[in-house]
Amino acid sequence: MFNQTKHKSRTTHTWRVWAFYMVLAANLSEEQVLKQACPSCDATQLCNCSSLGLDFIPPGLTGKITVLNLAHNRIKHIRSQDLQQAVNLRALLLQFNEISLIDMDSFHSLGKLELLDLSNNSLAHLSPAWFGHLFSLQHLHLQGNSYRDLGKNSPFSSLRNLSSLYLGNPQFSTIRQGNFEGIELLDKLWIDGGNLSQYEPGSLKSIKQINHMIINLRNTNVFSAIVRDLLHSVTWLEVREIAFSILAEMQLLRVMSSSFAKKISFKQTLLIDATVPEIVSILEDMPKLVEVELIDCRLLGTGRWAIQIQANQSQTARVLTIEKLSIEKFYLFTDLRAVEGLLSLLTKVTVVNTKVFLVPCRLSQHFLSLQYLDLSANLLGDQSLEHSACPGGWPSLQTLNLSQNSLSDLEMTGKSLSHLRNLILLDISHNNFGEIPDVCEWPKNLKYLNLSSTQIPKLTTCIPLTLEVLDVSANNLREFGLQLPFLRELYLAKNQLKTLPGAAPIPNLVAMSVRRNKLNSFSREEFESFKKMELLDASDNNFICSCEFLSFIQHQAGIAQVLVGWPDKYVCDSPLAVRGAQVGAVHLSLMECHRSLVVSLACALVFVVILVLVAVGYKYHAVWYLRMTWAWLQAKRKPKRAPPKDICYDAFVSYSENDSDWVENIMVRELEQACPPFRLCLHKRDFVPGKWIVDNIIDSIEKSHKTLFVLSEHFVQSEWCKYELDFSHFRLFDENNDAAILVLLEPIQSKAIPKRFCKLRKIMNTKTYLEWPLEEEQQEMFWFNLKIALKS
Repeated sequence: MFNQTKHKSRTTHTWRVWAFYMVLAANLSEEQVLKQACPSCDATQLCNCSSLGLDFIPPGLTGKITVLNLAHNRIKHIRSQDLQQAVNLRALLLQFNEISLIDMDSFHSLGKLELLDLSNNSLAHLSPAWFGHLFSLQHLHLQGNSYRDLGKNSPFSSLRNLSSLYLGNPQFSTIRQGNFEGIELLDKLWIDGGNLSQYEPGSLKSIKQINHMIINLRNTNVFSAIVRDLLHSVTWLEVREIAFSILAEMQLLRVMSSSFAKKISFKQTLLIDATVPEIVSILEDMPKLVEVELIDCRLLGTGRWAIQIQANQSQTARVLTIEKLSIEKFYLFTDLRAVEGLLSLLTKVTVVNTKVFLVPCRLSQHFLSLQYLDLSANLLGDQSLEHSACPGGWPSLQTLNLSQNSLSDLEMTGKSLSHLRNLILLDISHNNFGEIPDVCEWPKNLKYLNLSSTQIPKLTTCIPLTLEVLDVSANNLREFGLQLPFLRELYLAKNQLKTLPGAAPIPNLVAMSVRRNKLNSFSREEFESFKKMELLDASDNNFICSCEFLSFIQHQAGIAQVLVGWPDKYVCDSPLAVRGAQVGAVHLSLMECHRSLVVSLACALVFVVILVLVAVGYKYHAVWYLRMTWAWLQAKRKPKRAPPKDICYDAFVSYSENDSDWVENIMVRELEQACPPFRLCLHKRDFVPGKWIVDNIIDSIEKSHKTLFVLSEHFVQSEWCKYELDFSHFRLFDENNDAAILVLLEPIQSKAIPKRFCKLRKIMNTKTYLEWPLEEEQQEMFWFNLKIALKS
């Protein structure tokens, strides 16, 4: 009996072990399949499997994954078990596939999902069962499928946290009552209903509040019914692709006059002379309307409206924006006397890229409350501006933007605007003024003047003395000697300056930019009168680095921050400028400031030895190996990990100088201006001046939570990038953690990787990397994935 029991126990144990190994083997097999199908999914939170030609969702997805991008593949079917283990998924992107079938319980395990994008697939119907367990879902994209309606009931009844909903497609034709039950509040609702022909009244009434409603419609009857249901719930109504071209249909739109919307936008809308008076009348009657937008619309007509606009002036409308309004016969357009009575309460008007060549004087005189006027990217000339800004016109104007017009006479421009006593800010950049006179008239209270990119070769006393901010960037200026006693900010970037402006004529200057000029040094005298300077940006110049130069900048009293980005072709006796240094707390020793004398004395004794060593080192890369050995010894000497209190940065960025434009102007701006911002460590900005470059690399990586490599063909040709990569391999990869993030800026040919970059080959085969997409629509997901990786 005992033997039978013992035998049975052994048999049971054997089966359990066998079952365990089978499960383990299955898991390992699935992980291998996942790695083969989507290499970026290898043990990371971000899984970018887009555009890989996948026919199925790869198996082996785990709870570690928070973002799964399967867009632009050929997936047709989502099965029950495909996403069962991805319980921590926050974003699931399945747009632009061929999905036509989704099992009822495919999304049941995704209780933490916040974004689901199923747009541009082949879904012929929507099932409430798909969304029944998506309790955290905030954003749902369903546009571009083939369903004709939303079913008999609401597919969204369980989505209590839904914030944005995108619906519709070219076949979408019917909306029924109850289709939106369960949704009470939406930040954004977009209905693509170009062929929507049936709308049951009351269908949208269950939604109590919609901050932004976008609707693409062609059917005026359906539009009227929808607006009737949304009279009190929509804050911003955006109408797209509708044609207001039949006068008889305008009565159907009269219901809009009872809408409580505060903003209404018309995009890609067609208007004709006969319908404009009716639309204006409706808008003027809206009780809470504040802002009206017309963007990329067409107007067939010349403004000779058959019916005089006889609407009560709106007591709430304050903002009017017109961008890229196409008027085919704009040169025949009338003087708009019919709308003069509607303008007195407007405070902000923007008319951009609309071929405006004249604002009638009578019209300008009716803008009694106008404070902001933007007429940029139009056809205004000197004579037409004089007529537009006639005496009595724009009496309350404070800000005027006339950039990118056809102005050519600065004296005439100033004189035309001189009567605007309230004008404070004037932007007349990107015009063609050329040489300017010595005397000009300007508004008495003008404080901000933008004259950048106006082809001015030399500044004269035409510039008003009242200015506090002056921008004369990109004008080919060779000097600046104006006396501006109230000036606080001066922008002189992209000129030909070889010396700084004198400080005495601008005693109150707080900030100055002289980027991208031809400065090569500063004299001590040039700083003596800058008592209030807080920021000087002198980067991208031709500075000659010397100990004396560094010393007097550093100890210059009154300047809180001086930005000097040393270029690659610097001339410098001091090692403080290695790979770019930001002048800060630099301490110069006597030896450093007289290094040339010491070197000259020793040079005669060691010249031959140095010559031989250089020749041997050049042939056998001896210098490179010696430096790397020293770095390796330093790395081994340091503790395994920096204490948490010493972590100063979210990431240390390793990149080639040839890729600095993308890193510094695109990636750094995107990450450091994020909310919350990331703190990045860049060698140009954050390396300690005076410290050996390898020590800087070591300390920066030790004090950073992550190390971000920007890989390109320039990267693999850089010796400094090789140091950073090797040290990261010692300190990070050998410790088996995920502190390294690889960003592939461009495809790298294997033959372009030098043999001494063997670790890079190994890392790229074992670590996930993010690829920078050239398409703008995919770049938002790239930034999303990178931020998630930095936070992990």
